Amino acid sequence: MEILLMLIPLSVGLVLIILLGLWWAIHSGQFESLDSEAERILKDD
Repeated sequence: MEILLMLIPLSVGLVLIILLGLWWAIHSGQFESLDSEAERILKDD
């Protein structure tokens, strides 16, 4: 039962870190042009 006192805050902290990373990726322009990257792999260099 005592392990829950450690695991619950640890889980909440991990979720917050993941959401912060997702928020940063969205707002820094990581997902701006998804089509160009998908087409880049098909083009011959």
